[in-house]
Amino acid sequence: MELTCKSCNTKFKIVDEKLPGGQLFSLKCPKCKNKIEVDTRLRGQRGKRPPSLQAMMEEMASDTYDVALAPFEFIEEGVRTALVCEGDEKIRDKIRGALERLDYNVTEAESTRDALRYMRFHVFDLLAVNESFDEADIDSNHMLQYLGQFPISIRRNIFVLLLSNEFRTGDRMMAFNKSVNLVVHIGEVDELENFLKHALKENEEFYAVLKESLRKLGRN
Repeated sequence: MELTCKSCNTKFKIVDEKLPGGQLFSLKCPKCKNKIEVDTRLRGQRGKRPPSLQAMMEEMASDTYDVALAPFEFIEEGVRTALVCEGDEKIRDKIRGALERLDYNVTEAESTRDALRYMRFHVFDLLAVNESFDEADIDSNHMLQYLGQFPISIRRNIFVLLLSNEFRTGDRMMAFNKSVNLVVHIGEVDELENFLKHALKENEEFYAVLKESLRKLGRN
């Protein structure tokens, strides 16, 4: 089997007989030491479609509880949390840095499965997702599809940042079309902190009256 590290793009081969069959597991990249997720459950099934969102959700539902997948289970009230779904290590580090400077506690997902497991146990305040995360494209991105299933009472409390190679930063029409709060072009990720400051303030002001009304009605 030929494997490629998403962090450093190193390619290497492993003899199939040395890999456990029918399992999902991780290996360390021999060059950068980052984890590489290997799924031998689909071996011999080339040409077939990747697992659907529904199939992944059913798989997650069958998992037993693992405290490691609930990183903010004991977090103090009022502390904001963020989940980053970005495969490029350099870009991911820049996103983490920007979010931490804005006082977010950050968790990084290595795959869609990881992200879904984390979100099963915690409602994040902010989700940063690359349109091509986990080798998807924007129309088949499971993270965006998953968010589309949230009831509005939960969804409006999650700020969604879409990182794109195609759409320009601040494109409101595409943000509306993809049901996200902010679009940022990958080429401008160095300015992410400033973009987020403005967009988060605008989002907070937009929902302020509604949230206050719901709070008074006991429906927040």
